[in-house]
Amino acid sequence: MSLNQSLAVKPGTVALMALMAATRFHHFGTPFALPDASLAIFFLAGLWLGGRYLFVLLLAEAGLIDYLAITKLGVSDFCVSKAYVFLIGSYGAMWLGGKWCRKFAVLSVATAAQRFAALVVSTSIAFLFSNGSFYWLSGRYPNGSLAQYFERFAMYYPPYLSNTLLYGVVIFGLVSAIKALLAAKATREAI
Repeated sequence: MSLNQSLAVKPGTVALMALMAATRFHHFGTPFALPDASLAIFFLAGLWLGGRYLFVLLLAEAGLIDYLAITKLGVSDFCVSKAYVFLIGSYGAMWLGGKWCRKFAVLSVATAAQRFAALVVSTSIAFLFSNGSFYWLSGRYPNGSLAQYFERFAMYYPPYLSNTLLYGVVIFGLVSAIKALLAAKATREAI
């Protein structure tokens, strides 16, 4: 694949980048804002779109949104610390999980279950990168203990996982439905 093919604008890329721009301002959502879809976006981009340039582009978009949210929109900078760099590992885990799922080309109940399991595992690894690095390296918990970490794990892991699974399942379902409709239309037109 050439550089020009790698950088070609794809509707899926635009849609995922727009979703990130629309949701990245609040991790767990508010009554007025959807929760952050970044994890699902990296997973689905790895699954459907690939390309290291896109991974870097999505990382840059995430960083730019965070910068603008903090400096221009008054979003708290509490989560920005020296542990912020570990988000690269979190998003890398999601990307690689999606990329691994490419080998399940034929959609079936079994492959859907494998993709779902990969999404759960990738999200769990991403959580360990982001939450673990924040807890142990950010300096926000100078007297941190393993017991306190497990309390925070229990508090933050369920919404982290459920938000990602919700986005992943809904987006995957929508894309699968659209593909099925387009395939049915192509079949009708071929007759």
